[in-house]
Amino acid sequence: MSDNVSNAVQKLWTSYSKNTPQSLQLIDAYLVFILFSGVIQFVHCVLVGTYPYNAFLAGFISTVGSFVLAANLRIQTNQDNAGEFKTISPE
Repeated sequence: MSDNVSNAVQKLWTSYSKNTPQSLQLIDAYLVFILFSGVIQFVHCVLVGTYPYNAFLAGFISTVGSFVLAANLRIQTNQDNAGEFKTISPE
């Protein structure tokens, strides 16, 4: 069972690194960083408490907003979606 999973993950990673442009890989790395940042903020809030609640809300909401904007950037810069965004320049 674990051998099948490891083979599938290895095949997925090989295909991703070979077929995905470097600009999209950079955006994906940023998305992973923002995701972990939001998870760490939420876990800290659960474990330590919500004393400066406004600070937690500001940090967490800005993390969610950054993730959404980066995901939209990834969608627009993906060459597979070029037909849907004709009025937006690729730069």
